[in-house]
Amino acid sequence: MARFAAFKFALTSLLFAVALAGPAPVQAKGPQERPVDGSPATIRVPELPRQGRETYELIRQGGPFPYDKDGSVFGNRERQLPAARRGYWREYTVATPGSRDRGARRIVCGGPARMPDTCYYTADHYSSFRKIVE
Repeated sequence: MARFAAFKFALTSLLFAVALAGPAPVQAKGPQERPVDGSPATIRVPELPRQGRETYELIRQGGPFPYDKDGSVFGNRERQLPAARRGYWREYTVATPGSRDRGARRIVCGGPARMPDTCYYTADHYSSFRKIVE
């Protein structure tokens, strides 16, 4: 009985200490995070979802695009992408299976329409971006 009481006391003390310390900091390991050096994360074309690869190919062909807003100017108001003149960035919808609207996935490209200088993929409606690399 004394052994059980000692075990119960030790366990209670441990739980109390953990509760006082608070949760341990957790470092995100998701695909949307930026590397430690602050440069944007990257994604290779084959790693894009199938719909993303299709949209990327349509961008390189110059369309036609399935959504009216595809090719519209992206304002970069959140300043997640490198600064550029107004009209440099354009956004394109990446279809989301099961979504009733355009969904949250986009590709945003900068530069000439058919051969953009650079493109970024976002799966969370502009909260984070990954630079698309060949």
